[in-house]
Amino acid sequence: MFSLGGNNYGKSGVRLVRVERETPRHAIRDLTVHTALSGDLDATHFTGDNANVLPTDTQKNTVYAFARDGIGPIESFAERLARHFVDRAEPIRTARVQIEEQAWSRLGDHSFSRGEGGELRTCEVVYDGERVEAVAGLRDLLLLNSTDSEFGGFLVDEFTTLPETSDRILATAVNARWTYVGATEDFDYDRAFAAARGALLAAFAGTYSLSLQQTLYAIGERILEAIPEVGEVRLSLPNRHHYQFDLERFGIDNPGVVFQAGDLPYGLIEGTVRRETS
Repeated sequence: MFSLGGNNYGKSGVRLVRVERETPRHAIRDLTVHTALSGDLDATHFTGDNANVLPTDTQKNTVYAFARDGIGPIESFAERLARHFVDRAEPIRTARVQIEEQAWSRLGDHSFSRGEGGELRTCEVVYDGERVEAVAGLRDLLLLNSTDSEFGGFLVDEFTTLPETSDRILATAVNARWTYVGATEDFDYDRAFAAARGALLAAFAGTYSLSLQQTLYAIGERILEAIPEVGEVRLSLPNRHHYQFDLERFGIDNPGVVFQAGDLPYGLIEGTVRRETS
């Protein structure tokens, strides 16, 4: 005997650019939207009966149609979409909408620039017909401290070759997600995102780091302090190694100024910092 486990379907990678023209000073919103729906979908799996299936092409079209009236904070836009899919399509019981936003730098009233890759603002909203859960965050935020970082006192065995260091470059590409647990209907997601990002940067710059784990906890703690509506912060911090290059073999000194940037493999530090509830 067999049974169908958890399942969902949706449209991934919906690329949306909206030009906000309400004033002569335009703004650009550049989003990638992913939708995932679940509910009464047994029939389409067992017999191919698609009566309860809202096509993924329809989901894509809905994203563009909803953008016509404005986007606002990406968390609010995701919630609008999720509520629509669940409230309008009876067989659909849960909708998950994920959004990544790429920022453009302003050059003028209607001119912008953007490099390839770079930091993304992210969110994930889940709606089950009764409750909304919103998770915000950012991805690929590149940070580097050129000093005030050590690493020593670690476990040593027969395979250990890493030397202890009292001064190193600490670099990472931050992936952070924080969960809102007390957000009201008029909650200002943009303000909260700016506060969280600011707290993250301040913690990274202001922590004398004895380990990347210590920095991770300091970041999570600072975000929780800054935003009472956040219940937990999840962080993934790859250690982007920088090795001081040996120039002595060429008769040249290297007083901590020339480094070789490492690629693969890399250390990966992950953790969750939670707000304790009574």
